[in-house]
Amino acid sequence: MSGSILYIHGFNSAPASQKATQLVQVMERLGLSDQLRVPALHHHPREAIGQLEQAISELGRPLLVGSSLGGYYATHLAERHGLKALLINPAVSPHRMFDGYLGTQKNLYTDEAWELTHDHVTALAELEVPAPRDPQRYQVWLQTGDETLDYRLAQQYYRACALRIQAGGDHGFQGFAERLPAMLSFAGIGADLYQAIDFTAL
Repeated sequence: MSGSILYIHGFNSAPASQKATQLVQVMERLGLSDQLRVPALHHHPREAIGQLEQAISELGRPLLVGSSLGGYYATHLAERHGLKALLINPAVSPHRMFDGYLGTQKNLYTDEAWELTHDHVTALAELEVPAPRDPQRYQVWLQTGDETLDYRLAQQYYRACALRIQAGGDHGFQGFAERLPAMLSFAGIGADLYQAIDFTAL
């Protein structure tokens, strides 16, 4: 479906996150809710990838929009299916960072408690792909003030792609709403549909 978007949230996040909520609001305003999926992902990578594969099959050839760990998932799926991907402060090789996080985790939005095990880490490692080389299919939005991930890792890994690096900001990505027109355009949604929307008011 042309103009469809699959939003992939990050680690211990949920569809209730600010970025996901703002995107849902805009797609509703445009009358395009049926062209958006924002799945509540299972904490286990294999389960999550299964959910995302299902959403891709429903949407056809969506733009994959991945935040943080969702950016890692989006990269794997974009390479597997030849899809376009827009990555927001994406995690690079997250399995290398998780050794210190093994044990009980809590979802920031749902309060669900779960155990991060070595099997999670192994499953994440299995999703790793070579660095993408196609700048036409990727946009990578980074903010240097990201307190969770070192933006330079993504800058290096995605160096062949279209990078948009902003000074400051944070891991949640400040000013996301104002950047939504660029996302909609990348997804193939015509500017005539959304030019009347005040994105700064979201």
